[in-house]
Amino acid sequence: MAAKVCPRCGFYNSTFRKTCSLCSTPLDGEFSKEVAFKTSFYKVQSENNANSFFLVLFLFAFLIGLGFLFGRIFEIGYFGPIAALAISVVTTLIAYGGGKAIVMSISGAKRVTEREEPEFVHIVQEMSIASGVPMPETYIIETDAMNAFATGRDPKDGAVAITRGLLNKLTRDEISGVMAHEMAHIKHLDIRFSMLVGVLVGTIVMISDWMMRYMFYGRRSSRDRKNGGGAVLLIVAIALAIISPILAKLIQMAVSRKRELMADARAAEFTRNPEGLASALEKIGASSIKLDTATRATAHMFISNPFKDFSKKSSALFSTHPPIESRIRLLRSM
Repeated sequence: MAAKVCPRCGFYNSTFRKTCSLCSTPLDGEFSKEVAFKTSFYKVQSENNANSFFLVLFLFAFLIGLGFLFGRIFEIGYFGPIAALAISVVTTLIAYGGGKAIVMSISGAKRVTEREEPEFVHIVQEMSIASGVPMPETYIIETDAMNAFATGRDPKDGAVAITRGLLNKLTRDEISGVMAHEMAHIKHLDIRFSMLVGVLVGTIVMISDWMMRYMFYGRRSSRDRKNGGGAVLLIVAIALAIISPILAKLIQMAVSRKRELMADARAAEFTRNPEGLASALEKIGASSIKLDTATRATAHMFISNPFKDFSKKSSALFSTHPPIESRIRLLRSM
């Protein structure tokens, strides 16, 4: 059975959905501007804030559950969940304290001043005033790829980075739209949220990998070998070790996609010009140049997927970003 295509954003949805999983537009019935207004970005924002909270709780509970199973397998009892929690806390503190510098270094971004890049810095200053966000640090990545991102633990510690390709190929209105999008991420504390989810997902993946390695190369406990529960524990552990990282990654991607839409909406509000960002996304989507300095750990931070433009169908599940075509249609429907 064919997938349901949203009449507003063009996103592919499963046949049983009544509203679009991306923009919440009703999928049954005739589409109209009035419907688009009622199912605005702000409704999506409200719903996503609530969903994000419960998703973090779910990931945290999932992590503790894996910790218990980890402790059972390694015969360390309650030290398993305690170790899982400790790893998460330590990595969070490291990311919180030095995350911005680490990300900028990995990305090859160089800090610039008003004297060096006056037009870019002036645009950021304008968007800072429009958004009510303190002026962030400004960085440029010397590459022909077209992309941008924001980072920092809070608005007072914010930073924005843009590629040379984006600066050279976009108009002032388009650059303003991109910077407004990044300001929205800083204002919404998306970077801090992404860091927390990233740490939880990373810890889940690490523990799952340890469990899988032990199951195949280690030995089960003597207690398990003496009772019938050993086989059951082995099956459960292997299943969770395989499923856990995949499930955690899918949750991370779903949260990231919705937050990209929220930032698009706020960018249109800050600039009073949805077309600026829509036109910028068109040019970004048409570029085939990949950003070599991007990594899987930082991909979700960029305004567009730095690796590959997924088709609309695959983006529904396996991308950190909504399809650019859907984002453009949503902006132009405002």
